[in-house]
Amino acid sequence: MDVVKAVLEKHQKELDKYKPITVEKHLECRIDVGTLLITDPNDLDDRQLADNKEEYLSALTRDNTQLLVNAIWELPTERVDESIVAKLPEPTTVLPRLRKPPGPRPLTKWEKFAKEKGITKKKKDKKTYDDVLDKWVPTYGFKRAEAEKDKEWVLEVPQNADPNTDMFQKKIDLRNEKVAKNEIQRMKNIVRAKKIEMPRSGYLGPEAASSNQLLTAVTVAKSSTASVGKFQSKLPKEKEARGLGVKELIPGGKRKASHITAQPEREANLDLIKSVLNKKPKLDVEKAISLQKQDERMEREADSANKPAKKGGKKGKGSRKAVGKKPKGHQGQRAPGKKGQAGRKRR
Repeated sequence: MDVVKAVLEKHQKELDKYKPITVEKHLECRIDVGTLLITDPNDLDDRQLADNKEEYLSALTRDNTQLLVNAIWELPTERVDESIVAKLPEPTTVLPRLRKPPGPRPLTKWEKFAKEKGITKKKKDKKTYDDVLDKWVPTYGFKRAEAEKDKEWVLEVPQNADPNTDMFQKKIDLRNEKVAKNEIQRMKNIVRAKKIEMPRSGYLGPEAASSNQLLTAVTVAKSSTASVGKFQSKLPKEKEARGLGVKELIPGGKRKASHITAQPEREANLDLIKSVLNKKPKLDVEKAISLQKQDERMEREADSANKPAKKGGKKGKGSRKAVGKKPKGHQGQRAPGKKGQAGRKRR
């Protein structure tokens, strides 16, 4: 009997390994195949959870996983590279996120230009035929560089260059410069896409930066002090950066003007006290005189306009004014500098 019992137990253990794919639940589980999520609303069995916690949780996990796998197999399937795959539907469960989901990658400057102009990218062939080498060479890759070495085994030195110039090294330096320039442009595209504020010209190195960029970087660095560069010494014949957008780069450009001046502190304080204590308004004498003259001239013009015109019109040049009684002898007044009238003398 012991042998039969042992065989039956062994057979039962083997059957337990292969449980049926059908799972029965009191309440139906909510399955979201799009996110591979299953929610079991059934209550836990407290007695089994207390007696055999690990076995009970393992069996519960196995049943719920079986339900999720059954739901996946109900989806339409297809064969890809000798494998059966199922296309998952759109998820229905909204999962909480700390930040918003990332959007589509922003277009670079060239991609935006190509899209506006309708430029499409053409697929290059992996290999092209070279007439000089008389063989097929790769279009890109490390073997392309080897083919270029075999092709350009000698380089011509220009007439205006030094005859001892190493043209091979010059070609390598030019290529490295282009690589560095492309890397800088790539970093600028990343900064532009992420909308990060940064100086338009930092220190890029003497090889990559131009003279205007270095001058702008020096001007910004000198103005980045508490005194907005007021006490920074200048080199002889030093120039300041000028151009569009330079003032916006200076940190103190948008602040108020600095209170620090070249005038000594004692004199500046005395001027401030005088301006506060002096209650008399400041008078501009010249301006007051000019205003007085203007008022007088306007009054004279108004009087002459209101005065009625004399009858008889204007008199001629040689006309004499009407004179009353003649002055007595030695009592008349003569205008100085005016000649007397020629005529008969009195005796």
